[in-house]
This record gives sequence, structure tokens and C-alpha cells, in this order.
Amino acid sequence: MLINFGRKRSRYEEALPNIDIFVCTADPMIEPPAMVINTVLSVMAYDYPPQKLNVYLSDDGGSDLTFYAMVEASSFSKIWLPFCKKFKVEPRSPEAYFRTAVLEPLEDPVKAKERSSIKKSYEGMKKRIETTTKLGRISEEIRKQHKGFREWNSVASRRYHQTILQILVHAKDPKAVDIEGQPLPTLVYLAREKRPQYHHNFKAGSVNALIRVSSRISNGPIILILDCDMYSNNSESMRDAVCFFMDEEKGHEVGFVQFPQSFENLTKNDVYGSSLNVEIHGFDGNGGPCFIGTGCFHRRNALCGQKYSDQECKENWKGWNDIKMEETASVLEDTSKVLASCTYEEKYAQWGNEMGLKYGCPVEDVITGLAIQCRGWRSIYFNPERKGFLGLAPTTLLQTLIQHRRWSEVPSLCLLSGIPLFPKISSAWVLPFAFVIIVHRAYSLGEFVWCGGTFQGWWNEQRMWLFKRISSYFFAFIDNILKLMGFTDSAFAITAKVAETDVSQRCEQELMEFGASSPMFTVIATMALLNAFCFVGGMKRVLMDMQSWFSNPFTLQILLCALLVIISLPVYQGLFLRKDEGRMPSSVTQWSLMFAALACALACY
Repeated sequence: MLINFGRKRSRYEEALPNIDIFVCTADPMIEPPAMVINTVLSVMAYDYPPQKLNVYLSDDGGSDLTFYAMVEASSFSKIWLPFCKKFKVEPRSPEAYFRTAVLEPLEDPVKAKERSSIKKSYEGMKKRIETTTKLGRISEEIRKQHKGFREWNSVASRRYHQTILQILVHAKDPKAVDIEGQPLPTLVYLAREKRPQYHHNFKAGSVNALIRVSSRISNGPIILILDCDMYSNNSESMRDAVCFFMDEEKGHEVGFVQFPQSFENLTKNDVYGSSLNVEIHGFDGNGGPCFIGTGCFHRRNALCGQKYSDQECKENWKGWNDIKMEETASVLEDTSKVLASCTYEEKYAQWGNEMGLKYGCPVEDVITGLAIQCRGWRSIYFNPERKGFLGLAPTTLLQTLIQHRRWSEVPSLCLLSGIPLFPKISSAWVLPFAFVIIVHRAYSLGEFVWCGGTFQGWWNEQRMWLFKRISSYFFAFIDNILKLMGFTDSAFAITAKVAETDVSQRCEQELMEFGASSPMFTVIATMALLNAFCFVGGMKRVLMDMQSWFSNPFTLQILLCALLVIISLPVYQGLFLRKDEGRMPSSVTQWSLMFAALACALACY
């Protein structure tokens, strides 16, 4: 779809639709409130009419610490938004901007003076939030600043509380303006009701509650879903996405526009293979990309279960901005709370099935996107030169494996047992195997480099795919079996967004982090040792048989085993060579040695 962005922006400025922005957080310890509000402030500062922006924070942790940070952010936005728009700064996350602003030339004395003043205000706000977060409670002095803190008087725990809904900034309020008198975006805090006897369906349940609550408060026809660590890196992303929906010829077919998930803390060669650019881009040629849970603009109707209809969808476009909510903030708060209650979905069972994000699977985003496409909608992959969103990639191997376990081969023993799997190299039948192996890997490498990666980055990705296959996906399979048999409920593991200083330093040096004990590490270490033992056993077999490499039936298996050993070099280093805190725990080393030796003994027997 080719669009003249500049022409459409000027033509449709007045007709731009309202946008509802959902930011999701779940734990103030793993996802610090200071980080969360940077994402919130970055989307509040979009290059877009502020009265048409509505920002919602879903706090599934139900934390007054996060609410306090939102109160601070609502106040700081009054000086931050005018500064961003006056000087067209990028990015518009205060933390990211002030971290990179040191590289800017200070030729404009007015900008330099204002920047210094606002940076001082930001540092003060950040210090207050971090101090309060570290303390773990809200002081009585702070509680007096906003009526919303009274809600926590009746909160028993993060898993047992009523719906907490506070409209911190209401666009219809004449007082909701910045220091220059310009309107501010609507800003809403939501902690949906939680009761132990009701399953809350994790992020999917959180987003579905936001869909319902926002339909009562603002009802924007387009919804942007973001994780709390994915701040806006490009203030024009919203206009760019809207251009796809507003295209006269094909816009009515678009169900969602997916931006790639990009990270600001990737090492040069992406040691943990966190980038998914190749995979997401590959979908674009087959009906459009899948929905990956963040950085995605959705058509509200499509997300809520509407099937695509050519004529009906064209007609609906004209009425997008017809709905206006004139109630006061307090009225909207009172009437909207029931939409985020635990029992609401019992009366409307289509939520999580036909409407909103799908339930029953930790990768609710992917199956939701597929369901939207099955209803006839197209999806768009948009990857502008300046990344639309930047987040934080896992900085340890365990975080990466846990993440992929939520999202979701051992030929070596045959070598040790004397069972050939491939033809001899001297046989013509080896050619199909060689062709597939070489062409597939060459294509994979070329595709990766074409998307901006490096050879070392591609190699790291191959390593991570091996690790994920034998650990994350294996445990995910076990989890699903146990869930289907009724032994366990679905679980949602939150990936840590902060790292200790020494962990960050090792990540920057591209040293794999093995510092924690985990069954997944035991599996990876066992497989690495098994491949090493089998490689040695295979070499011994070839040398004792005194056969030519070309006539030996185990040559390809030995080469494959050698490749697996090379891929596993960081594991051997973590097991036996490294002395830092990121090495394999001794318990993992002991168990993996025992399991690998036992497997080899059984194979030989």
C-alpha cells in the first residue's frame, strides 16, 4: 500500500480520528513506575491533536506506587508537552531524551535554558518517585495530594481489591491545559477488580477491561496497545499509522498496523537473539504480520469481533468522530467501574472468545491477530527509518528462556549408539541433504543481514533458537499438557525490565548470563555436555574403524554434532571456565553432568 503521507496529513487534519492508547503494567518492582511514566509521557507528547488523544494505564499490580507516579506525570506533562512541540524534540520519553540530549549542539540559547529547567524538574520528579518506590509505601503528605489515594484504604492486596478508576486529566475539563493554555490528552489510571475466585486472564483480561472502559470514556475508533517499557521513539508514528486506516482505496480493509518490536539495549551482535525483525517481516508477504502484543494500532471494531464487510466498513469511516462524551470525570468514573469488574464477563461470555484479546493461551496476542485476519481483515507491517517504539530486551539468558517458554532434537545419541541417520558423503543421496542444509542456512543468513543484522548476530540467533527449542518450548509443552488435564492454571511470567549493574556490564560485553538456578539451564547444560560426549565418542568410532571420511556413514552426524558443540561454547565456558557471578551455578553443573553421563551410559548399553 503506497501512501502520500504529507498530502493526506494536510487533507485530513480536521478529520483525524480519536486514538485510545493502552499502556499495560503489572508489577511496580519488576516494571518500575519511573519507567512506566516515561512511556506514558512519550505517547502523550505525540505530534497529534492532544484533544484527540486518550491515554490509559492498566495497572494489574493495583499499586498506589504506580498511581502516585501517574499523578506526578500528569503534573509534569504540563511543561513537557509544550517543550517537545516547541522544539520538535525526539524521542519524547524524558529519560531517553535527556540521556541522548548531551549529543545535541547548544546553538539555541532559549532551548538550552528551557531544557536545563525542564531537566531539573524531571530529575526532581524521578527522584521523588524512586524514593517512594524504594520505601514501598505512600506517605501521608503525598496522600493528601489527590483524592484517588483514598481508594487504597479498602485494598486488601494486589490480588484482592475493587476496581480503581481515576481520570487524572479529562480533555473536557477547561482546566486540563498545559502552561501555554493548550489542551492536554485525557489521562486515565485503571486497576481492574481482582478476586481470588475469579481468573483474571493476565494481560488479555487487562486489555479487554481497557477496551470496555475506554468505550465509555472516549471510544476512540483506533486503539494503540503498548507494553510499559516500549516508549514512543518517533512522534509522527501515530499520523503514519492513521494514514493506512484513512486510505480511500484500501484503508477500510485494514484491521491493524504492526510496528516492529525494537530495543534500545541490544548489544552489537544481539547476544540473546531478541530481535524478531526477520520473522515479523516475513509474515508481511502472506496476508500481513501477526499481532505481537505491543506497538500495534488496532481498528476498535475489528478488535471487538466485527467481521470485515467491504461496504459496511467504508460507511462506518464517516461516523468515527461522531460520539462525544460530555459527562464530568467523576460521573464517568462512577459509571465505568462496573465495566472492569470481575463478574462483567460472566454475563457477556463472548469476551476473550469472539470479542477482544483471546483467553486460554499466554500468547494471546498472536492468536488474537490470527482471529482478526480470519474475520477478513488485513494487517500492515510498517517499519519506518526512525523506529516507532523502543523497549528493553532481556539482559540474561534465563529472562529470554522464560519469555519464550511463555510464548510456546537429539540425534547425538544415535551417533553414540552406532545408528547412522544420513547417507555416506560418497553417496549421491547425500546431495539433497547438503543442498537443503546449505541453501537454507545461506538464505537465513542473507535475510538476517539484509534486515540490518551482522554475521555474529545471526550466529547468536541460531544459538538462541537451539536453546529455546530444548528448554522454553519443552517446558511450555509440559505446561499446556498439565493445564489441559486440569492440574494447573495458566501462568503469566513478567520479564524483568531492570538489571543489576554487573549484569548490565556483562550483557554489554556479550557474555551470557547463567547466574540463576533453573531447570531450563539444567536442560541446556545437559544437552551441551551430551553433544560433547557424543562428538568424542563419534570421533573415536571413526578413528577405530580406520575408514575414509567419505565412506563413513557417520561423517554427517559427526559434523552436525561438532556444529552443536561450537554453538554451545558459551555453555561450556559458563560450566567450567568462568569465575564471575554470571557462571553456571554449581548445582546445575553437577546435575547436568550426572544426567548427560546417564544418557550416554544408557545409549552405549
